[in-house]
Order: sequence, then C-alpha cells, then structure tokens
Amino acid sequence: MSIDLHCHSTVSDGALSPAEVVTLARQNGCTLLALTDHDHTGGLAEARRTAQALGVRLINGVEISVTWRQRTVHIVGLDFDDAEPTLQNLLARVRQGRRERMCAMAVKLAKKGIHGAYEGALARAANPDMVSRTHLAEFLIAEGHVRNKAQAFSKYLGDGKPASVRHEWAALDEAVAAIRAAGGLAVIAHPIRYGFSATAKRNLFDEFAALGGHAIEVHSGSSSANDAANYAFLAQRHNLMASCGSDFHRMGDYGGGVLGACPPLPAGCRPVWEAFRQP
Repeated sequence: MSIDLHCHSTVSDGALSPAEVVTLARQNGCTLLALTDHDHTGGLAEARRTAQALGVRLINGVEISVTWRQRTVHIVGLDFDDAEPTLQNLLARVRQGRRERMCAMAVKLAKKGIHGAYEGALARAANPDMVSRTHLAEFLIAEGHVRNKAQAFSKYLGDGKPASVRHEWAALDEAVAAIRAAGGLAVIAHPIRYGFSATAKRNLFDEFAALGGHAIEVHSGSSSANDAANYAFLAQRHNLMASCGSDFHRMGDYGGGVLGACPPLPAGCRPVWEAFRQP
C-alpha cells in the first residue's frame, strides 16, 4: 500500500479542493488516504465520493490545534465518527477562537496604519471559518507592506511581533478525549517541527500516552530517513504506534512531502493503520 495520513484541502489552508486532493493522491499511487484539514471535517464527504470512484480507501481525519504548556502543537485524529457531537463541538469552538484571534490581529495592524486586514484576509480564505495568519500574510504582500510570507511573519505576524496575539487553542487532554469519544485514534502531528528539547519531547509523549493517545507521526512532510528512524525509536520507547503523512498543502510547498507517496515506516514500528476499523 501507498499511505498518506496527513494532508490538507481548501476546507482549511490547502490549495486544492478535497476532490482534487484525492485525485492527485491517487495519481501518485496512494491507496490509503486521510484528509486532515485544520479543525474542520467539512471536506470529508466530497473526498469520500471521489475516493470511492477512484478506488482509494479514505479515512476520516482532522488536525486539531492544541495549546500545551504555552506552546502550540497539533493532534491528528484518524478513523473517527465525524458526526460525533463531542468532537464537532470542540472543533467549532476552536474555529471561533481562530476568527477572534484574526480580528484582534487586524486591530493591531490598524494601529500600525494597515487597515482592512481582516476583510482582506477573509477574501483570500476559501473557507471563512479557517481564516489564518497565512491569509493575513497574503493580504500584507498584496498591499505592498512586505515582500513575502517570511517577512510578513518576521515583521508583523510572528510570535512577539507587533500584530501577534497569544491564543489558547484546545487543551491536549480535551483533544485526545474528543477523538477517543468519536471512536478515533489520536496522533501527534509532525513532532520534528516544534523545536522541543529532548526533555520537552519526553514530557509531551509521556503525557500524551497517559491521556490515551495512540501514535506519533514518524514520517511527516519532507523529513529525512534519519528523522524517521529517530521518531520510530521514540514511538517504541513510549509504547506508541507510528503514523506517516505528507502534510501536503500545495504543489511546491516548502515543508510538505509528496502527496500520497510517503516512504515505508522504519522496521519495528507498529503502524497506526493496523488499528483502523474494517472498511
């Protein structure tokens, strides 16, 4: 099987529609795919119809924004009942918080003489529920305030910058609990990207496992074989299963891998898909 359990569509911050994501994944040889849009499951029905037509097994997925010890981490949920109210209520709350944060950031930009940022960001978001700092950055670029996305974050939007707004997402325990309540599997997304120390990683993995978390992404995006081997060891050490995902958002994405074409897991891993319910 060719497996990809982490990717995004226009329902969150991806460039392709759910149907286009599934189609491209299939063209790349994928047979088992999870669409994991940020804090939203609205693309699953469209993706499922396309997957059925193309012979791809689609797994319900979502990527939940979480605040853990004042740091943002992401927890992927897999193979859950997308109609379960506990999970959907949590996702709705996180999305509302996202909109409120963007409004507060736009107010700060207005104080710097940059007006209309929230409306400009909304105009660039395919799904208004998922307006984000990326869309604010696109607005700043279009209006000539910055040259590129990196400068938008370094000058205005990044942590500690003039338009930055601290935000509390879902708590780790409630994200894991909501995924479990929906019958799903909880996975720590792209742990390599958080820049945590060895102690912080150990604390995160220990707490996650104690809460009933299931797996970590051993391979994510364009991580190296050495990275995968390291996280495979950590998964085994913490008695967690292993997942893999491209974290695909758009063609040419600097941090994403090839959609639908993740490398095999290192030897000794317990694949998370072995715990999926039978189709």
